[in-house]
Formats: sequence, structure tokens, C-alpha cells
Amino acid sequence: MTPPKKSVRSLGMGLAIATTALSFSLDTTVLQAQTVPTSRPVAQNQVSYASLIADDLRLVGQSGLVASGNVEIFHNGVRLQAQELQYDRRNETLTLVGPIHLTDGPERIILAVSGDLSADLRNGVLRSARIVLDQQLQLAAGEIGLIDGRYARLTDTVVTSCQTCAENPVPLWQIRARSVVHDQEGRQLYFDNASFLVKGVPILWLPRLRLPDPTLKRATGWLLPQLRSSSRLGTGLATPYFIRMGDHRDLTLTPWLSTKTRTLEARYRQAFRTGDIEFNGAWSSDDLLTDNRWYLFAEGSFALPRDYRLDFDIEATSDDAYLLDYGYSGKDRLDSAISVSRARRDKFVLAELTHFNTLRSSESNSTQPTIVGDFLLHRRTEPAWIAGELDWQIEGHTHYRSSNTPGDDGRDVARLSTRADWRNSYTLNNGMVFATMAGGDLDYYTYTDEAAGEQEGLFYTGTIGAELRWPLIRREQSGVTQLLEPVMQIFYGRSNREAIPNEDSVLLEFDEGNLWSDSRFAGSDRVETGLRSNIGVSWTRQDPAGWSLALVAGRVYRENGIAALTPGSGLEGTSSDWLLAGQINFANGLSVSNRALFDDHLDFSRNETRIHWANDRVSLGSSYLWIESAPAENRPQASEWAFDGSYKFNDNWTGSADWRYDFINDRAARIGLGLEYRNECAAIDFTASRRFTRTDTIKPTTDFGVTVKLSGFGVNTGGRTLARHCNR
Repeated sequence: MTPPKKSVRSLGMGLAIATTALSFSLDTTVLQAQTVPTSRPVAQNQVSYASLIADDLRLVGQSGLVASGNVEIFHNGVRLQAQELQYDRRNETLTLVGPIHLTDGPERIILAVSGDLSADLRNGVLRSARIVLDQQLQLAAGEIGLIDGRYARLTDTVVTSCQTCAENPVPLWQIRARSVVHDQEGRQLYFDNASFLVKGVPILWLPRLRLPDPTLKRATGWLLPQLRSSSRLGTGLATPYFIRMGDHRDLTLTPWLSTKTRTLEARYRQAFRTGDIEFNGAWSSDDLLTDNRWYLFAEGSFALPRDYRLDFDIEATSDDAYLLDYGYSGKDRLDSAISVSRARRDKFVLAELTHFNTLRSSESNSTQPTIVGDFLLHRRTEPAWIAGELDWQIEGHTHYRSSNTPGDDGRDVARLSTRADWRNSYTLNNGMVFATMAGGDLDYYTYTDEAAGEQEGLFYTGTIGAELRWPLIRREQSGVTQLLEPVMQIFYGRSNREAIPNEDSVLLEFDEGNLWSDSRFAGSDRVETGLRSNIGVSWTRQDPAGWSLALVAGRVYRENGIAALTPGSGLEGTSSDWLLAGQINFANGLSVSNRALFDDHLDFSRNETRIHWANDRVSLGSSYLWIESAPAENRPQASEWAFDGSYKFNDNWTGSADWRYDFINDRAARIGLGLEYRNECAAIDFTASRRFTRTDTIKPTTDFGVTVKLSGFGVNTGGRTLARHCNR
């Protein structure tokens, strides 16, 4: 005997129900519904049809229908599931017996025990019901009234995004209200006589409250406040207010009132068809200074025709200590810039104008280059008239000091440069790679407020060189792959720019990134000349067990020393320090890296070590830095140890700490602690930090902060995976 199948009905709602009749096929248990013409025609565009599926269907008189057993209705994108349905044709109503499951969009689900709805499912009452929004926020009520398919009015309502269970019925937080109205089209929740409770304890009462539902990402209204406490600024509450100014722009105002400061923070964002801008700033009146204090950071980026981009940023502040006092930024030199650029596979163009403002007590803006202009056109070609690659560039540079003092305190510089570099490589029969290279520079310098003896005019640099590499690869049957590559380079260069004042090549770096360069100077005022060679070797090992090792070692030899390669750089003299850099990564998440510069007597000029280990629960990192003093670079000796780590106690609690200690001054530079609680409905961050920096304008400070985020009101705590599972 064939088991019965589900009965299927296609019903017309509203006017359409009068145009339908049922006919039954005797040879099957599947019941087909067909439309039958009537004496009263109905326009097709006025008819709205629904599909009905149930285990059993029964007609009741001439105006009723009863469906029972796994009942489902599909109508205009709405899906209704119930255990039993009674349809009254005269009143166009549906009486439902639950459990009821109503889905009227991708982001709203309504659950109920019983209910009465209109035939178009847009109006009615659902009892012992709850609404689930965006799989986050739950609104439980004794009764829900649906109005015009847009509004849902809930009475005696409890709102939360926390998971509740029989063994743990009290959520972490909840809002209880006499009534709540959900505007599905406006994506708003309106509360009447609302109380906010934490673990069942009332914390706050509001007669009226409006909040966005979780499907609305941007809505005007108050955001969750932040508790801030500082030893210099006192304790207070920051209450951000978000203003939606359209689909493409918004403004956030954050008043912060404490015992020692009155501050208003602001953020403005706007998106355009071709780019976007963002402004961040604050205004303060505090007990630290008698004058008002402020800062403004702004940035923007726009796409221009022909693949060009316009970028700008603005950085300004009222005084040297404001950014650090309020924790807005740790920068001690501000730069405001505007640039136009275009990057393609073989061409790069840049025009940029920058204004610098130093906040360092040891520097003066009048004697520092405050206005800097740059232009660069860089092309890479493979010309037909010569083998290999040819790079050429045209560069313009100028910088201005407001001081008129001759020499380093007031010199203004303008430079126009051209450069060409050629390189061609050959692979020999034994696998060696041999390359030849050549390059040249022409630079025209002009000055104002220069010191006596500083020359203007045209200066040149010419360099030729050769390189020999021998990449050796070994693959073992175990899957281990090793690459050993010894490298030797030799260069010879000439230049007549010794009389040029050194403005852009004072800071020197020597690492694996420029070991194989023809010059280690950062700018154009100084270049490496004479006969010299770079030698070294690199080795990498990849093991299928999951660990890898990479090492680089090398050194620079010269026929004669270069005066601009000053002590402390690791490059001074006829032979540089040895460079040794390595990194090892293990399959268990442990990584160790080190970069060191040392001479033949193992006296170090620089050593940097970083150790990091992480797994699903623990993250630990520690680094140590030692740098020899470099008086020519105005760089003191440094010896610092830093630590950062976090530990996940369980799925909800995570602790973190960071530490930086200055061995030269024998004191801590900074220490910070953090504790975070996160679950499916809330994220709470507790932070504490102490900064020990002390200058003429900056004093040590201790800061505390508490930040709370509640999931379900435009905030995603990322905690859906942390939701508790109720025991069945």
C-alpha cells in the first residue's frame, strides 16, 4: 500500500479566492487545485496567489478550509509554518495553531504558539510570540500585533541578544518594556517604559527609548558610552552620538566630561563616487593648560581620470602634549600632505607637497624643513638597441625653512635630478647567473641662506658593477628543500658632490634589504663611491614537517672609507660590520628572528631579537633591541626590552599585557593590562596603562578605560560562535 503524500493547494487570497474551486483526482492521493471561471471577472494584476502545503486538507461548508499537519503557506515572499490552519472565506482570516514559524524577510523571523492573521498575512495577532532579528536580537512578548505588514507591536516585552536556557534563564543583559513597536521598513525599535537590567538587576529606566534594529547598520542615535579615567584628566563618561546625514555621510559627536576636562570629539565621514574623506578632531578645555586645546586629523583619497589618484592628509594640534595627554596619537612629528600619483606596470608618477610640524622639545620648526615638495617620474623599459632592462627617472625636490640663519638652521634647497640604471643578466652553463650593471646621476642644486663654501651647480655620479650568483637547490626524498645562494658584487663609482650639504642622507640603515645595493644612502646628497664589493650568502630550508629556516650573512668591503658613513651605522671604515639575519618558524607556532651587526671582535653595533609563540589559547611575544649611539645621526644609545602577550582563559575571558623597559635609563617606558569578556551578546573591555615618558611638556600618566558593546543594536561583537548551547 502506497503511503499518502502531502496535499497541495494553490489558493487565491483576497479577491482571488472567489475565483477558485477544488477538483479531486480519484487515482492519486495528491489533490490538485485549479482555477474555474466565474460570472464575475477578476483582473489578473489584482490577484495574489498563495501556495498551501499540508498533510491533510478538509473543506468546511462553502466558506471554510481546515489544513492540519506540517502546514506551510508561501505568499509574496512570506513563509508561514504551523501545525493547523483554519481559513474563513467570509472574513478572509486565518486561525493558526502552533508552533507557528513566520518568515517575512531574510532578516526577521516570528515564532508563536497561536494566532489569527488576515488572508494576506499582513495583519493580525500572534500570542506567546517572539521576534528574532538578524539571528541576533530576540524580542519576546505575550502578544504581537502585526499592522499592514510593516509594524509589529509587542506588549510586556523582554529584549535581549543573549542565549537563555532552562538551567540559566537570566540573560547577561535585557531590556524590559511595557510595549515595543518594531518598524520593519524604518528598521527602528520604539520602547515605552523601558528598564535596562544586568543579570536581572535594574540599572537604568527610561520612559521612552528608540534604538536601531540589528539590520540597520547606520542610524541616528546615541551609542554605548565609554568610561575613561586618567591620572591627568580625571574620571568621566564619553557618550558618542551618531548622526546619519544620508546614505554616504555621517557625523559622530562624543562629549567627554570628567573632573578635569570638558572635551568634544568629532568624526565626519563621507563617501563619493570616486573616493572618500574622513575627519577626526577634538576640542578640550582642561585644568592642564589655561588655553583651549584641539587637534585635527583628516585624510582622503580620490580616483582621477587616466588611473591617477589624489591623496591628502592633514595633521594639526594646538600644543606639543595634547595628542599624548588624551591618547589620540603617539606621533612626535606631524605631516600634512597632498599628492597626485599613478602606478602602472612599468611607470610611476608622483607629485607631492608636505608640511611638517615637529612636537619634539629638542627641535624648532623654524630650523627644521617644514615645507617639502617632491616630483618623481620613473620608467622601466627594455629598449631594442641594448640588451637588458633600463630604468630611468626624473626627480625634483625642494624644502624650505622659515629661519634666515645661514647653514643648517636656515638653508633652503632646490634640486633637479635625472638618473638612469641598466642591468643585464646571463645564465651560465653551470647554473651561475652573471649580471652587469651601470648607472649615472645628474643633479642640479641651488640654495638660499647657505653656509660659506657650499656650492651650487651641476653634480654627477657614475657607477659600474658586476654580480655573480650561484643558486644551488637540493631536494631530498624526505621532501626537504634547500636553497643555497652565494652572491658577490663589485662596484666602482665616481662623484663630485662632496661639497653638497648633507640634508637627506643622514639616517643610515644596513640590513638584508640593502645588502645588495650599490649605495646604502637614503637620499641623493650622498652616494657610495670608489671601489667596493658586497659579498654574502643566503640559505633557506623548507621541511615538510612544518618548520622552515632562513639565513642571510654578508659584508661590504671598500678600498677607501667614506666620511659620510659615520660611526654607529655599522658601515664605517673600509669594511662594514658583519650582517647576520635569520628566522626560524616551527609548526607549533613558535618563531624566532634576529638581525645583528658586529665587527671582527664580536662587538655589536646593533642587535634585534624577536620571539613569538601563538596557539589557539596563548600568544606570547618578546623583543630586545640594542643600538649603538650615532652622534652624527643625533641618535643616542638604546637598549630596550618589550613584551606583549594574551591568554584565553576560556571561550569568554581573555587577558592581555604589554611592557616596554628602558635599560639605559633603568626604568619602565610603558606598561599595559587588559581584560576582555566576550560572548554572543556582549563584549566588555577593561584596560589599564601607565606611560612613563617625561619631557618638558609631557608628564607620566595612568589611564583606565571600560568599553561595552551589546550585540543586536548595530554592533556585532563577533560572538555568535560563542553562544551557549542549551541542554535538550
